[in-house]
Amino acid sequence: MCSIAGLYGNFKGNDLIKMLKASKNRGPDSSGVFLDDIYLDVDLDNFDDDNDYSIALGHNLLSIYDLFDRQSVIQPVRNDNLVLVFNGELYNFNTIRNLVKKLGVEAEIKSDSEALLYLVDFYNNGDLLKAVGMAQKMIDGDYAFAVWDGNDLAIARDPLGVKPLFYCVSDDLCAFASSRDSLYELGFDEIQTLLPEHILFNWTDVAPAQKIYEKFIEVDGSKLNKLLKLSVSKRVEGLDSVGVIFSGGVDSSILAMLLKDISCNKKLDITLYAVGREGSKDLEAAKYAAEYLELPLKTQLLSEELIKEHIGEVVHAIGDDNLMKVGVGLTTYFATRLAHEDGIKVTISGQGADELFGGYNRYLKSFDEGTLEIEIREDISNMYHVNLERDDACAMLNSVELRLPFLDEKLVEYAINLPVKYKISGSGDILRKNILRKMAFNEGLDTEIAYRLKKAAQYGTGIDKILRKKIIKEMDLKEFL
Repeated sequence: MCSIAGLYGNFKGNDLIKMLKASKNRGPDSSGVFLDDIYLDVDLDNFDDDNDYSIALGHNLLSIYDLFDRQSVIQPVRNDNLVLVFNGELYNFNTIRNLVKKLGVEAEIKSDSEALLYLVDFYNNGDLLKAVGMAQKMIDGDYAFAVWDGNDLAIARDPLGVKPLFYCVSDDLCAFASSRDSLYELGFDEIQTLLPEHILFNWTDVAPAQKIYEKFIEVDGSKLNKLLKLSVSKRVEGLDSVGVIFSGGVDSSILAMLLKDISCNKKLDITLYAVGREGSKDLEAAKYAAEYLELPLKTQLLSEELIKEHIGEVVHAIGDDNLMKVGVGLTTYFATRLAHEDGIKVTISGQGADELFGGYNRYLKSFDEGTLEIEIREDISNMYHVNLERDDACAMLNSVELRLPFLDEKLVEYAINLPVKYKISGSGDILRKNILRKMAFNEGLDTEIAYRLKKAAQYGTGIDKILRKKIIKEMDLKEFL
């Protein structure tokens, strides 16, 4: 929902401003900086500071909440001991806020960043690394944050890497940012990615303690149903409107159905967004499913001319000219572009369902070889740089935040431990994702939707055909990298 950036070493105030300008699309509503001991809300276009500094934190805000008890607060946030910048969402915000109040914090806490600040501060008894590790164990969310206590700097990322965090280390200057472009802006070229759940402590990567996941026994779908409903509910708490990146397949359709159920109990405007060539499989399926669910659908018809107009910024944003990644990235880009035009700042996506439940066709070979469970675990571990950073970058080009209910940590723990026979029934199982499809059907989706054959986004939308037959013959995508 924002972008964060920071510097440590020898630099000018304007260097931080350059970084924030390069990621302004991630947080267009306001900006704030901390420069040594100076805190400022700044207008990036009219700020000039050529003074020397040694530590800086910066933040661009995408304002989503405007509620009495939870608001989008200009960052960095600070108290007498700490300074913090935060990008993301705490889904147990009320729990953390109530906890820190019980711990004796009297300050009014309006935002996720403030709740996290006081939680870290409570545990920080001269050991910031331990304090941040304790906070990570207690918070439930998708996030990247950095906290400075006057001596030490700790930078952390969520367990699955839903929110991006990149960094560079050199002898005289170290930097971190939500966007690679912010680091390119200062001339860095050797950019590293902070791994999920890791903490970068004083520019040294610290790995988390290894988790021992609970082995769930219940496999009739009721546990999955409860976990997915809870995950969706958390991700729309406090919202008045939400979009769904929609293909008409089982993943996006069950999310839309659960959102519709939630909207019956509280006011929540839901809009489905689908993209594709005229007559493409995804567009036709999306129209059918939207009508079945009785939810509004907005579509973007894709053409060679439209893709040519926008492909450069997508390739640049994801930092890769791989046609598969570009095709999926364009889908996310055009869908969130529609949402942005409607003033919607949060969209829901079904990303993660294929990895968790064996949805890809290539998993059939792994099933036959007896290595499916290993491959699924590897895919989940690598999602952050294979899929999540790409999708986040493309959505944020439109200042729209993606939320991913299938990647709730408790849901992942459950699904990753399901016996593979509940995901793929055999080597001839062309549908796959059996337990998810069965749950979707039992919850109310018809056979046409719940058991629709999977089609990858770049193929279902027709984007891949346009790219291969038209675009790459006339354009060199490397020029945008």
